[in-house]
Amino acid sequence: MSGAVSMLKPTAKNPATSPELIDALVSSVQAKRAQALELLKAAVAEFPAITFANSYGAEDMVLTDLIAKEQLPIEIFSLDTGRLPAETYTLMADVENTYTIKPMVFFPRHEAVENYVRTQGINAFYESIELRKACCHMRKVEPLQRALSGKQAWITGMRAEQATTRSNLPTREYDAGNKLEKFNPLSDWTEKEVWAYIRMFSVPYNDLHDQFYPSIGCAPCTRAVAMGEDIRAGRWWWEDPTNKECGLHVKK
Repeated sequence: MSGAVSMLKPTAKNPATSPELIDALVSSVQAKRAQALELLKAAVAEFPAITFANSYGAEDMVLTDLIAKEQLPIEIFSLDTGRLPAETYTLMADVENTYTIKPMVFFPRHEAVENYVRTQGINAFYESIELRKACCHMRKVEPLQRALSGKQAWITGMRAEQATTRSNLPTREYDAGNKLEKFNPLSDWTEKEVWAYIRMFSVPYNDLHDQFYPSIGCAPCTRAVAMGEDIRAGRWWWEDPTNKECGLHVKK
């Protein structure tokens, strides 16, 4: 028909974020939640000066929910790199409102960022691994070091199946780089279990996950992935997958 308007179809929603909550999956999540809670309580008892690094990914939202609802005496902090997606900032506000908590936020040193941009360029991280790692260091690694200063242990939301660089990830390890104990309570969780928890307990999460962003970091270094593609494929997609870490979790 002349003059008819063709409407765009809505973007498909990522089915991974809404798994079918069958009995076996629910039971598995409940059991693993109990195990994670036991580990966190033991960690707090052994290391009173403990903190949780929340990057606002799906896994970290599981731990945020667990820590907040169980009122565990664990500090929560995040790293604001200055280049996060708008959806991440929206989630940060949602977390404050949902759990009535205010996680600590650490920013990069402005002198380092200004010098990098002036000498290398605003998007120099695309040019080489060295420049990308330099950007990650000033925006993530150095702020993390400040966040962990004076702590005895820290907690992450890492899972073993997330990447080849994280295979055989233990639930507890010594972080030689930061010289303190490190706990990974979700190490053996599957992606389906993470999302089942989020649905079962009505946990807020980043809207980008529904748009096929399984792993979310800085906006320029994160993209959506195709169905069946590796869950870390959207991070630094121009690099070798065996080397794709920002430096926060690299073993020495």
